[in-house]
Amino acid sequence: MSTSPAGTGPPIARFALFALDCPDPLELARFYSRLTGWPIAEQTDADWVELDSGGAGPTLAFQQIAEGGFSPPEWPGQERPQRGHADFDVPDLDAGEAAVLAIGARRHEVQPAPDSFRVFLDPIGHPFCLVKA
Repeated sequence: MSTSPAGTGPPIARFALFALDCPDPLELARFYSRLTGWPIAEQTDADWVELDSGGAGPTLAFQQIAEGGFSPPEWPGQERPQRGHADFDVPDLDAGEAAVLAIGARRHEVQPAPDSFRVFLDPIGHPFCLVKA
């Protein structure tokens, strides 16, 4: 039986997905599908769209929020702080950057360690990082 790192007992749960709030779940899912290569899972609800990671581990989901209810986070500022972000490993940061820019990402003006990771914004402003693998 697996135990937690602190040795306090078995895990309570298995991490399944990370959900991003957005005004158009299918549109944002298309961006992340192109980024990860994971197809969009069969949809049963227009308000919730998931990617199919093929059983490779957790996946990404996109949840619709009311129009006008989304304001992209401001990073590194704190007026509208980010609540989380995803990291994606790439073997070559320059090639990864060119690829994400080509599918609609924007390079963030703040780059704390551009030789090891780079910060981008998805098409609606969620931050994510490409990390040199």
